Amino acid sequence: MFSDWLNSSHFIMIGLLFGFAIAHSGLAALRPWGEQLIGPRLYRVLFALVSLPLAVVLIIYFFNHRYDGLQLWQVQGVPGVIPLVWTLSGISFLFLYPATFNLLEVAAIAKPQVHLFETGIIRISRHPQMVGQVIWCLAHTLWIGTTFTLVTSIGLVLHHLFAVWHGDRRMKARYGEAFDAVKARTSVLPFLAIAQGRQTVKWDEFLRPAYLGVTVFTVALWWAHPLLMRATSNVPW
Repeated sequence: MFSDWLNSSHFIMIGLLFGFAIAHSGLAALRPWGEQLIGPRLYRVLFALVSLPLAVVLIIYFFNHRYDGLQLWQVQGVPGVIPLVWTLSGISFLFLYPATFNLLEVAAIAKPQVHLFETGIIRISRHPQMVGQVIWCLAHTLWIGTTFTLVTSIGLVLHHLFAVWHGDRRMKARYGEAFDAVKARTSVLPFLAIAQGRQTVKWDEFLRPAYLGVTVFTVALWWAHPLLMRATSNVPW
């Protein structure tokens, strides 16, 4: 029956996702006002103190309940699925973390700023985090195949689709016509602007420490994945 698999964990995850979306996008919207009030560095710290704990709760709850609900499909034993999932996950991290270009700003050591980028991964998609999140969700939903994972993935993708509109709106308010020019030369869908001749990829722009760091992080995550699963299973959520 429907009620046999649609258990409380599905609704708790929806609530956690909604709470994270409000906090994360809300603080992003309030950034100009907040930076004027308490300064860019302190606001960055406040943003991290709110967003990071909520993200950790989401990750732990997802790990501990990923097999809840109905098993929609089971492909973990199908040849080629494991390398496919890890390849997609690795690609997703390259899109998810362009903020590593400015680690000193992320850590509030240097003054955090809003940048109008049109280099590297931005040439492929103006919203790489959204693309990375979609790829990550596709990979993990394929691998796990449960209704809980599907609900989680839908929630994450919807949040990032909202962030596309919200991010463009904030950049337009800050940069005006300069952002319009960048928007005209880039696309949300990956490679669309390139295919239409509005943009070109310059591969030398990817030769920077940030991408090496993401690659090392992906390899380290692959190695530590079993340890991470065991560690989160000890949390009684």
